[in-house]
Amino acid sequence: MTETTIPAGHRRDAKGRLVPETQIKPIDRTRDELVRELYAKAEALNKAMREFKLAAFADIEAFVDLSAEQYGAKLGGNKGNVQLLSFDGELRVQRAIAERIVFDERLQAAKELIDECLTEWTVDARPEIALLVQDAFRVDQSGNIRTGSVLALKRLAIEDARWQRAMDAIGDAVQVVGTSSYVRFYQRQANGSYRALSLDLAGV
Repeated sequence: MTETTIPAGHRRDAKGRLVPETQIKPIDRTRDELVRELYAKAEALNKAMREFKLAAFADIEAFVDLSAEQYGAKLGGNKGNVQLLSFDGELRVQRAIAERIVFDERLQAAKELIDECLTEWTVDARPEIALLVQDAFRVDQSGNIRTGSVLALKRLAIEDARWQRAMDAIGDAVQVVGTSSYVRFYQRQANGSYRALSLDLAGV
């Protein structure tokens, strides 16, 4: 049922039933109006922020190209991080574009090889390695493997052949599924540090 099929003087409730407005309590009508008003404002803000983000990326990219032309160079695409400072260093704009990665089924093979190592090493009292590995394979609140923690294992200088095979499996399991991009704004504080300008409702 669409909005156009609702008869005059009626409203549709959450179960899809048509209810005469005369039977709706004033507080329920007021609540409905408040929710719709706030949602419309939030929707407009969302659109404005999306348009601002697109414009900011375009402006930064245009400046990067302009700066490159000063040296007779032409930069292709818009990958990579860019940091821009105001002349007095008070303000900073940062653009970052990062790849989003996941692991395929080969991560399980890596985990099994690592477990073999840990089973043997536990005898030699190396609990710190076991804790590190167990923490790396814990999932986040969404149930996803934390890619950064797993990839950090590759930095450990362990020469065991099984460990090396496990690190190879981790590298092979990495799959790039897309990119995420953001632009952030900072202002320098009295102590010299930069504080981010929050564009998140929760942080304003």
